[in-house]
Amino acid sequence: MRIGVDEDRCCGAGQCALIAPEVFDQRDEDGIVVVLDDAPPEDARAAVREAASVCPAAAIGLDESR
Repeated sequence: MRIGVDEDRCCGAGQCALIAPEVFDQRDEDGIVVVLDDAPPEDARAAVREAASVCPAAAIGLDESR
């Protein structure tokens, strides 16, 4: 799995950082998502999928082919 983020779409809601804090964080100045681990381990992937699915701006993209 690889994670991509469209910073221009991110609205800073923070759901991703709440659901998968080991993978996502937010910039202090504007709340835009920061990916801490763009290739998360298997045990974090369910949380990453949930974070992507609840993102109100659909700013998180997942490539499951890796």
